Amino acid sequence: MDDVTFAEFCALCARLEATRSRLDKVAWCGDFLRRLSVSEVPWAIAFLTARPFPASDPRVLEVGWAAVRAAEEAAPAAVATLSMLDVAEGFGKIASRSGKGSRLAKAEALRELFAKATLPEREFLKRILQGEMRIGLHDGLVQEAIAAAFGAPLSLIRRAGLFLSDLSEVARIAATEGVAGLERVGIKLFVPLLPMLSETAEDFVEILEAHGGRTALEYKYDGARIQIHKEGPRVRIWSRRLTEVTQSLPDIVEVAGAMRAGSCILDAEVVALGRNGRPLAFQELMRRFRRVHGIERSAAEVPLGLYAFDCLLLDGEPLIDRPYAERWERLRQATDERYLAERQIVSDIDSGRAFLQRALDAGHEGVMAKQLESPYAPGSRGKRWFKLKPAVTVDCVILAADRGSGRRRGWLSNYHLAVVDDAGGFAPVGKTFKGLTDAEFKTMTARLEQLRVADDGYTVTVKPEVVVEVAFNEIQRSPQYSSGFALRFARIVRVREDKRPDQATTLAEVRQLFERQFLTKSRFEI
Repeated sequence: MDDVTFAEFCALCARLEATRSRLDKVAWCGDFLRRLSVSEVPWAIAFLTARPFPASDPRVLEVGWAAVRAAEEAAPAAVATLSMLDVAEGFGKIASRSGKGSRLAKAEALRELFAKATLPEREFLKRILQGEMRIGLHDGLVQEAIAAAFGAPLSLIRRAGLFLSDLSEVARIAATEGVAGLERVGIKLFVPLLPMLSETAEDFVEILEAHGGRTALEYKYDGARIQIHKEGPRVRIWSRRLTEVTQSLPDIVEVAGAMRAGSCILDAEVVALGRNGRPLAFQELMRRFRRVHGIERSAAEVPLGLYAFDCLLLDGEPLIDRPYAERWERLRQATDERYLAERQIVSDIDSGRAFLQRALDAGHEGVMAKQLESPYAPGSRGKRWFKLKPAVTVDCVILAADRGSGRRRGWLSNYHLAVVDDAGGFAPVGKTFKGLTDAEFKTMTARLEQLRVADDGYTVTVKPEVVVEVAFNEIQRSPQYSSGFALRFARIVRVREDKRPDQATTLAEVRQLFERQFLTKSRFEI
């Protein structure tokens, strides 16, 4: 079988981008995957999901947009000659450049790859590099395409994806081992699995009704979710996004290594702590996760608290199908009842509200509510787990909007938000594409098009007339915006038709809200 060309892959992507038909996307991708050799299949899945390497491949490119722009200065190839495996080899060559002078070496390897690519091929190389293909192909459709390509039940493909967290590996198993291989996939030490997710609840009435009148409440910590894998003295840790962060968390590695369990997989949260033992802002925690150098010093400056809340495997025994109540008891065994999330079982609204207030008073976000009988469902979101936290909102003016891609193609769907600054103008405080329904996106797009004052092909600048109420998790310091602040996890609650732009939240009010956070949180000080 001849190697499939990268030009054929690019042609597929162009077709996928041009249609909104879910069935066509699945059919075309399935046909393409069937044509590939076994060695090409994992790379095709990686590229379709905007990754230069399969998800479980630890290699990283570490090239910036300056290097990409420099690579584009070379004349493009007149004829398409690259194969899928040529591109994979090119990415590998870039990733392999390390040590002194690696930046220049990586840039040169990238330039070599771009010199072999035609203009259409360069477009999709850049999309892979930026981690967004914009072809409307989410992971669910990729799973359907794998099932269609290799004649496997979709349920098995999804199940394997939850355990392996790598659709490239799922596709390889489907292509080489078929149904039997997929059925053998299960929870495994040092292979991170997708975390179980939760629904948002409005109040304790909803939670208690869904959980049969009795639920387990845990503090919802304003930290970073991690998954700890331990076997003897060996410990590895992954983030919520399944990026390995072991090197950045030596203090957590030490704690986990000393736990009683011979082997275990724990779901937990880490929180940055101030000198008074109260939580620091999430932004300070990210200082730890982004560290490559000076890790020991950073660990001393920003100590972490560990709060474990689930046990997925203990001493070789998988526990994900066991009820939450049993998993909690096994978690207590694994940790010697240390480093556990604050927890209380409640059966009435007043007790729930009292526990929520305790969490807020301690500087945390809110509470999690977990059904006592619930199994652990990797990647699943449902009413077995709820999160409940009070929302703080501000009123923002929309200054601009980015054109959408994929399912939001044709809409203005990423809104640039601002508050009224000290001089009566507008100060940016972030962006959001969350909170609106499809119908509301369409309505907002039409409205903003009428207010357009500039358009660079991607971002449409508009007259500052639309005011929206925006909920957020936290206000962070940010040099990216002239306001000096950014709203974390911003989402639109509603359009404020009753407010003029000059009646939006002021920058002074944002400063006050920022400072108010430290009534319950600790402030970072070196």
